[in-house]
Amino acid sequence: MDMSSGSRDSHRTRLLEAAGRLLRERDYGSITARDLVDASDTNLGSIGYHFGSKEALLNEAIGLALEEWAETIGRAIEADASSGLLPWMMSSLGVVLDQYDAIRPYYRAFIEALARSARAPALRRQLAEHYERQRERIAAWIVEAVGEALEPSQARHIASLMLGTADGMLIQSFIDAEQVPSSRELGAAAAGTLAATLPSFS
Repeated sequence: MDMSSGSRDSHRTRLLEAAGRLLRERDYGSITARDLVDASDTNLGSIGYHFGSKEALLNEAIGLALEEWAETIGRAIEADASSGLLPWMMSSLGVVLDQYDAIRPYYRAFIEALARSARAPALRRQLAEHYERQRERIAAWIVEAVGEALEPSQARHIASLMLGTADGMLIQSFIDAEQVPSSRELGAAAAGTLAATLPSFS
């Protein structure tokens, strides 16, 4: 395939934009390579050239959407843990829930991609790279919030805990949103947990 650098970049960008639009409108498994080509005004060869497969293209579009969402969440979280790390964590998770509707179409596709990754090593590696980027980003927020009180490895472990908790709550929201606690309820739970725990250390 003979394309100039500008043309290659343009095709790649158009494919990612088309994948993002289709993921907002359709189920992951129903999107075909032909759909992506038609929506991006490119050709089938472009998918293989830039991404290797249709699935890799869709997964990169999902990852980009999730990372943009994470940046939005990061800006919404006030990096202040003066009330303690646990309340800050609960507050941060509450912000995730408050912003859930914006990511729902992509998260639905992400769940499907996770299931497919069980039999697709390349997809599993791609998702692992996504999680590592998120883990590093959240660990940096934690360090910013609590200063140098934590070792970098501890911040990463807490970031993994927050990722797991956020994913679990988002999955619950996807299945039955009415049963998932609101950000206010999460804050109250954190305060109650802190109050119940502190006497045991006195």
